[in-house]
Amino acid sequence: MKRNSLGRTDIMVSEYCLGTMTFGTQTDEDDAHRQIDMALAADINFLDTAEMYPVNPVRAETIGDSEAIIGRWNKKTGRRAEYVLATKHSGEGLKAVRDGAPISKDSIAATIEGSLRRLQTDYIDLYQFHWPNRGSYMFRKNWTFDPWNSGQSLRDVEGDLETCLEALQEQVDKGNIRAFGLSNESAWGTAKWLQLAEKRGLPRVASIQNEYSLLCRLYDTDLAELSIYEDVGLLSYSPLATGLLTGKYQNGAVPEKSRMSIGANLGGRVTDRVFDAVDAYLEIAKRHDLDPVHMALAWCKTRPFMASIIFGATTETQLQHILDGRDLTLSDAVCAEIDQAHRAHPMPY
Repeated sequence: MKRNSLGRTDIMVSEYCLGTMTFGTQTDEDDAHRQIDMALAADINFLDTAEMYPVNPVRAETIGDSEAIIGRWNKKTGRRAEYVLATKHSGEGLKAVRDGAPISKDSIAATIEGSLRRLQTDYIDLYQFHWPNRGSYMFRKNWTFDPWNSGQSLRDVEGDLETCLEALQEQVDKGNIRAFGLSNESAWGTAKWLQLAEKRGLPRVASIQNEYSLLCRLYDTDLAELSIYEDVGLLSYSPLATGLLTGKYQNGAVPEKSRMSIGANLGGRVTDRVFDAVDAYLEIAKRHDLDPVHMALAWCKTRPFMASIIFGATTETQLQHILDGRDLTLSDAVCAEIDQAHRAHPMPY
């Protein structure tokens, strides 16, 4: 599988990444361990997790379980050195973790130690901040995003970022983390992190993990330009739009044990317009005799700013289906029709 550099580091990651947010809820431990085996066998060398996982739903009593499941696989197999491991530090507003406290210099060291312990490893390859302290326009908040009401001055924001970077540098110096990444960030926020890191000689942002798919293309303008010129690659999450792009929810269908059966609006993605948009992409796949899952993921690979595409699979069967299409390359004709569908169905949620 093709490898891409993680920012300006020497870390090379496969263009597909196994997401683990269902490990411990929808995906039991035995299945999760087999999925890791399958991913590595398919030449995927990248796993992504987070201290707050599993989700669907997020519960205080399961916080950290996904990391612990990966940790037990690491201990059982002794194969930790064979892959790149990414995890995340939760932030302000998530009451189940640190009672909703923001990311701070005081929280970083202890949080990293907790992840290292659960993951049963000596180091984390990519350590990410799950969302910015000042708020994010991701998670459908773009419709009401109000940055001037954050209550933080520029000096406040810069001071917060600098102290966090200093704390990260201490962790790099200890060998606990190799690289630093962002998640659910904006172009301005990423640029500010880069500016302060360069000014102070502190850890440079290597990647940004934001939602991106045929249905969610907020990244295509300012962030895309920043990615290319600043070497901050996108790690796209929800490339199948929480399953919408599979077609399994069309015509009112709600499969048993699916994500929609747990959360009816799929985190705000279910709208009056989304199913027409999905139909347009399903029709393209049908016309060209393509599996819609394979098409959606292969299209993500065409994007020039993409570092890796993070997908999740509830079951081994779903994972195998994704892996079966990993070598697909889309024709110019398919890509042109996808562009037309995007113009006809922009921002469906």
